[in-house]
Amino acid sequence: MKSKPTNFTAEFGLKLKIERIKKRYTQEELADIAGISRAAYGSIERGESSPTIDTVAMLARALGLEVWQLFKFE
Repeated sequence: MKSKPTNFTAEFGLKLKIERIKKRYTQEELADIAGISRAAYGSIERGESSPTIDTVAMLARALGLEVWQLFKFE
């Protein structure tokens, strides 16, 4: 049985969305706190673009998380 390949960018975006909702932030609020544009944030959350490691660090900080926690998919 073949397993479906995972789309890491989409999984990361979903994890980001889950963490954002837990903190009760809108996309605009989290983007502002992290210091990135809302459009860039939305693209990352939708899995349309991959963030740089610097952007990942800014998002983790804005969410009060360690960087590794954004890569722990369930």
